[in-house]
Amino acid sequence: MMESVDVLGLGNALVDVIAETDDAYLQAQEMVKGAMTLIDEERAEALYAARRAPRVISGGSAANTVVGAVSLGVRGAFIGKVKADDLGRAFAADLRGMGVAFDVSPAVSGPATGRSFIYVTPDGERTMNTFLGAATHLAPPDVDEGLVRAARIVYLEGYLWDRPEAKAAFLKASEIAHAAGRRVALTLSDSFCVDRFRGEFIDLMRRGVVDTLFANADELLSLYQSERLDEALEAVRREGVLAAVTRSASGSVVVDGALTCEVPAFPIAQLIDTTGAGDLYAAGFLAGLARGADLKRCAALGALAAAEIIQHVGARPEVALAELARREGLTA
Repeated sequence: MMESVDVLGLGNALVDVIAETDDAYLQAQEMVKGAMTLIDEERAEALYAARRAPRVISGGSAANTVVGAVSLGVRGAFIGKVKADDLGRAFAADLRGMGVAFDVSPAVSGPATGRSFIYVTPDGERTMNTFLGAATHLAPPDVDEGLVRAARIVYLEGYLWDRPEAKAAFLKASEIAHAAGRRVALTLSDSFCVDRFRGEFIDLMRRGVVDTLFANADELLSLYQSERLDEALEAVRREGVLAAVTRSASGSVVVDGALTCEVPAFPIAQLIDTTGAGDLYAAGFLAGLARGADLKRCAALGALAAAEIIQHVGARPEVALAELARREGLTA
């Protein structure tokens, strides 16, 4: 029998290339500050050639979340697609080195391993240019049924909803998980993603494909095409899902049926880089949920993990989050 997993993430397997820069560089490269822009392989090679002393580390939204959850002491696994190239091998070794189970067979043909160029400006804002590459070739055969059945929570990345094969893998994982009585969570990923798939994301909740939603305030407002967060929160409440919505420095609000729970942001010394803030909030929340914590504690763990990540460059914790949680009295 397969060993149980607390959090299983499905998402784009990407290598993050992170560099600090300024607004002038973004303008020179014709980048939209604060946005995530999809690019082709030619553009990716050009940006890699023009890189500025970057840090290179395995990344991708759902992978970041699983790494954060493992840092909080729960068991994590990841399903994503890389190519059998140097970056693909680096991704796998890095993820496994962080304690995340990753056993998806790499592609032997097709586009190169995906990568995301993340530019961090002095105000802590991050601008991403992403070549999805092999990541978009995730398909139903890559979804291990036994692994999904063994996972307490399956966490699906909204960015994955771009190709039919990836959608099919997403739906297969949800069906297996729900048949096994497991929880299935979706992160909306970003407002541009919501703009492309608004109706489909709402349909996923209404059809019961997902029962848990992660979003930031802008994403939720975009989802319901609303100008007021209270209206958007009531709309998602009517979907009958557990929803955790982050509001940057204003903390987060969780709705679940008639329950509403507001939790403040965790105090920080200095904002350095917002990359991965939402991913790590989800990590803390899911780690708490997997351990049976109440929703207020789940949100507090999310706030703690997000606060750690935004005080340094990169989307991976620089300290053991489990120890940080213990010191703050937040062990799930």
